[in-house]
Amino acid sequence: MNEAVDEPHIEASRAPLIEHLIELRTRLIRTLIAFALLFVASFVFATQIYNILLVPYVWAATQHGYPLPHLVFTEPLGFLITKIKLAAFAAAFLAFPVIATQIYGFVAPGLYKKEQRAFFPYLVATPILFLIGAGVVFFLGMPAVMYYSLSMQQTGGDGTPSIELLAKVDSYLSLLMTLIFAFGICFQTPVILTILARVGFIDSAFLKRQRRYAVVIIFCIAAVLAPPDAFSMLALALPTLILYEGSIIAVSMIEKKSAQAREEAAKA
Repeated sequence: MNEAVDEPHIEASRAPLIEHLIELRTRLIRTLIAFALLFVASFVFATQIYNILLVPYVWAATQHGYPLPHLVFTEPLGFLITKIKLAAFAAAFLAFPVIATQIYGFVAPGLYKKEQRAFFPYLVATPILFLIGAGVVFFLGMPAVMYYSLSMQQTGGDGTPSIELLAKVDSYLSLLMTLIFAFGICFQTPVILTILARVGFIDSAFLKRQRRYAVVIIFCIAAVLAPPDAFSMLALALPTLILYEGSIIAVSMIEKKSAQAREEAAKA
């Protein structure tokens, strides 16, 4: 008797699950199609994109009196592999709006309107903060790193050997991608902390109390994510510390708005 009663209930719960899986598959296919199209387009213009990414290196060299940079690749297909990596990186970067839209479209129906309104600003803030982090790398971090690298060269003469920087195309791209990824992730600090505050895991008082530990953690993360030099670590850690302080202000604002909303609800 119980089995007969339970079977319709099981079938009813199974149908929505299948519908969700079908929708998930559809959204994954859309994301993969967008990534594939952008990958092909990025690969076609990979050389031009790479030349744009060389701007910080060129600027660091020319502005400080060094010759125009000369990059090399040491394997027969070295530059081709570099262009494939660059196309994949560019496609993932450019496809993020599509990826974020598909994620939001899949999650939003299960949220209340109030939750949707609360979730949407984070969806907008995430790529903006990532772009700001990438901009810091492109316009400040990478020129400084390359100038520091060029300054370690040795002219040579009078029995002293010359030491010259011959950067490899793949090494330069890997360094740039690592810095962009590291800064982009660390610049998500306000988003992560404000989300945790909204769900009640942390508050501004907690963030203030844990400030000393946050400093240690941020420098540890910077040491892992950044290239192995003190300048890159400081360049990553200091903006993250500023963002941490900004997160405290943002969480305080959220707490004030929540308190006002509770007071208004109590009066009503």
